[in-house]
Amino acid sequence: MTVTVTTLPGDGIGPEVTAEALRILQTISKKIGLDICCNEHLIGGAAIDEFNVPLPAKTLQACKESDAIFLGAVGGPKWKDIEVHLRPEQGLLDLRKSLELFANLRPVSTQSGLADLTPFKKGHLSNLNILVIRELTGGLYFGKRNRTAHEAFDTCKYTVPEIERVARLAGKLATKRTRKITSVDKANVLDTSRLWRDTVSRVINDEFPSVTLEHIYVDAAAMYLISQPETFDVLLTENMFGDILSDEASMLAGSLGLLPSASLGQNKPGLFEPIHGSAPDIAGQNIANPVGAILSIEMMLRHSFKQADAANALQLAVNNVLSNGVLTADLVSDGQKPASTIEFGDAVLENIQL
Repeated sequence: MTVTVTTLPGDGIGPEVTAEALRILQTISKKIGLDICCNEHLIGGAAIDEFNVPLPAKTLQACKESDAIFLGAVGGPKWKDIEVHLRPEQGLLDLRKSLELFANLRPVSTQSGLADLTPFKKGHLSNLNILVIRELTGGLYFGKRNRTAHEAFDTCKYTVPEIERVARLAGKLATKRTRKITSVDKANVLDTSRLWRDTVSRVINDEFPSVTLEHIYVDAAAMYLISQPETFDVLLTENMFGDILSDEASMLAGSLGLLPSASLGQNKPGLFEPIHGSAPDIAGQNIANPVGAILSIEMMLRHSFKQADAANALQLAVNNVLSNGVLTADLVSDGQKPASTIEFGDAVLENIQL
């Protein structure tokens, strides 16, 4: 089996974590007989520097023709004074929209050995396993906007089909877990949230009767993620709420650098990326945490290439490395020597059993 992966290292620490993740992907692919052809292209600030746009046409075309896309990170202060529609982050937004990647999956799980790194009581973190499903191509980030010297506006808009498709995916994934969905909205204030609540209720109740559905306001969701995270399984949200809550949930794991994500569409190449930013302050120092990037490869193997055994082996290898105390700079305690980005990748490779 031959597959094509378009790689988009991006900015800051993106190239460093991408290199480690791809090194692991190539090793696994050889073991399972998966022939992978990787093509690297520019996005974000790197693309602006070279082509004056955050998403060059050549990059977009390569992504459309690939079987999967792997991205490192975009953005940084170097490009903060550029017009909003030309900033590095716009390249990622345009890529998601162009490929109709309407659902962002962000799993949040905990490692027993890292519990001390979080500000939460250990009892709430035992066997924690939350899947945040964030609608990705609608809402406030894609609505009409404008700014003048005296005012600005951003428009939040959702349609029934946009909500239906992400709710349907949440229902399918929930049936493979504990069959519980918590849908997040602000239906006491926003009309878009009232439409969200009504549509999610209809889809889940009609099409997934075995799934338990509950609705919760976004402010309560933020509070319960801190006070009782173990009560969540599948957390279904609109775009902006999901962006905020999934970053908050990363603290349950101990570091933003630990979490992967997958952006999926209908019959489209999936986009896989760690949820952390470009962290330009530590770029080029070989100290970035590559776990989020490596586990994004695990999600690629699982969702795009249907290689569940390989995905499970990679997940187990990462868990073993962390349990053995091989930790990058963002995870170590005072006085403990951190593993470098490359050293962590080496340790994962040594622990993969296929």
